[in-house]
Amino acid sequence: MDFIARKLKVVKAVALVTYKEWSAYRTHSMVSIFVGPVYFIVQYFIWSAVYSRRTYLNGMELSEMLTYFGVTTLIGYITMDFADWNLQMLVRTGKFLTFAIRPIHHRFFALSQKIGHRILGLFFEFIPCLFIFVFIFKVDLRPASYFWTIISVALAFLMNLYMNYTIGLTAFWLVQATGVRRVYLLLQGIFSGGLIPLVFFPKALQKLLLFLPFQYVSYVPAMVYIGRYTLADVSVPIPHIVGLQAVAVIVTALFSELVYRLSMKRFSGVGA
Repeated sequence: MDFIARKLKVVKAVALVTYKEWSAYRTHSMVSIFVGPVYFIVQYFIWSAVYSRRTYLNGMELSEMLTYFGVTTLIGYITMDFADWNLQMLVRTGKFLTFAIRPIHHRFFALSQKIGHRILGLFFEFIPCLFIFVFIFKVDLRPASYFWTIISVALAFLMNLYMNYTIGLTAFWLVQATGVRRVYLLLQGIFSGGLIPLVFFPKALQKLLLFLPFQYVSYVPAMVYIGRYTLADVSVPIPHIVGLQAVAVIVTALFSELVYRLSMKRFSGVGA
């Protein structure tokens, strides 16, 4: 219990400092109030035209499609992460040494930072856009199950952190990991379901995506929110897909730890 209490104390302290630090730049977050709805308007007109002569498309109605994009936008605000960029800059400048000698795992520190940063995002991005989607665009954003949705979004929160952090660790080998980061963000943007539901991809690609971690960042929590999951003609009950998402998060966390330990063997602290 003392161990958990100490960890929670660290999370609270780091999250609070991060929240106060980023509060000075809250207008940056508030830009999302305009970006999110504008992106949604574009999707609204595109899919309204696509559905003009049909009721269903790949098993989804227009209302479900609009809900999907509204949900993925909101989930993106909650799971947004810059751990890869922050870690890369610490490695390049040598400032990572100050974290390496602290009695706290840097990834846990990054998690605590993200919690503080996303609490700010909750107030200045998520809630305003939620009201815009519900009261202006009249999108039904009531989750099929609050319980499973909260768990799935929390797992997506962790998955995005672990994946981004692992990408950031490549800086210990490359020093400049910007290229890897850009490629990763491109793949994640396409194959996480943020741009288009994964069921619209060719069946062969859908089968491949079943075994990749990208879907657990956006597509899975969005479908859990809607209340049904299907990919590559495979329908999985919501409790089961959330369980698979949890397993994927654990595997990704273990892989991230392995890469972290390998990277520590290469760290020299030059530039500190």
